Amino acid sequence: MGAHRSDEGSLPHPPSSSQDPEEGLPITAEHRGPTGRGERVTGRPASAVLPAPLRGRLGLVAALAAPVVAVIGVLYAGHSRPGRVDRWVIRPTADSVRPPWRYVALALDFLGEPVGAVMLVVAAVAGCLLLRRPRAAVLVVSGAALTVGTATLLKSLVGRTIHGDGNLSYPSGHTAFATALAFVVALLATDRLGLGRTAGTSLVLAAALVAGAAMGWAQVALGAHYPTDVLGGWCTALAVMPPTAWLVDRTADRRADRTADRRADRMVDGTADAGRREHR
Repeated sequence: MGAHRSDEGSLPHPPSSSQDPEEGLPITAEHRGPTGRGERVTGRPASAVLPAPLRGRLGLVAALAAPVVAVIGVLYAGHSRPGRVDRWVIRPTADSVRPPWRYVALALDFLGEPVGAVMLVVAAVAGCLLLRRPRAAVLVVSGAALTVGTATLLKSLVGRTIHGDGNLSYPSGHTAFATALAFVVALLATDRLGLGRTAGTSLVLAAALVAGAAMGWAQVALGAHYPTDVLGGWCTALAVMPPTAWLVDRTADRRADRTADRRADRMVDGTADAGRREHR
């Protein structure tokens, strides 16, 4: 009995809960997935700005929104009057609303002007950095720039005007900007709250709808846009933001993987050098 030797040390141990079941690699908290289960360790951070469960549905939203922008643009290209849908909603005038609601509309409109928009972007970027979400900060800047840039380009292509030839109106850049910013904020909230596919998608679309509707109401109330301009601006943001978020994640993942590969190469080289020194 006393001479019996345990072979426990020579037997392979099954991977513990703190190891990757496939690689046997350690898993730290920052490398755990959203469900808490172990994932293969890479150089990538755990949180993507566009969560994987939402990519398919928001990608479908983008694919549906883009044709809507194009169809409305073709229907109203070169027009300078409200269409049938616009007249059914409201005939844009300079005094569609009166105080105190006019002050609310003016305040919302200011947030879409250059100074107000820069203030919102700076505040949003600061919030993302405080929450340690650099990808979201990049999306705030790149998403807003691409969305507004797309709206500006479409205005020149469509050539729809309101209150004079110099006032290009389709699509609404203010509405597009507000929707894009709300989109990023909702993605952050989805990540922080750990929402799933359905709840996360619903939150993103609801935030985009509320922000777009609020800014769109202000634009129509102040006579700056037709209702269909607002719809076009809202759809422009929904068409631009999901692929932009995906591109931000893909670019960040590639950079993280390259960094991890370089670190691994340095570790291998260092181990090889140490081995050569020991054999001298």
